[in-house]
Amino acid sequence: MFQTAPAQKETRLSIRATESEKAILAQAARVRRTNVSQFVLQASLDAANAILVEQTEFRLPPDQWEAFCERIDAPPKVIPGLQQLFSEPEPF
Repeated sequence: MFQTAPAQKETRLSIRATESEKAILAQAARVRRTNVSQFVLQASLDAANAILVEQTEFRLPPDQWEAFCERIDAPPKVIPGLQQLFSEPEPF
């Protein structure tokens, strides 16, 4: 079986930390059997992905999901003010 070479890193990311913060990161990295850079990068990516998932996914209990789907599938409401606004010529 072939083993591919790890992707070459293209950019550098620098952070400043206190000695005690660095010691905590180093201890956690040892527990994960990795170096501090890899540990910090992976932890940061995990946190960033969790934040981004919150922006794109949401979960609802079954009854609320049904109500949500009914509203999405319902015909659009006619809002006279918006209807008038969109029927006016564009200013540009």
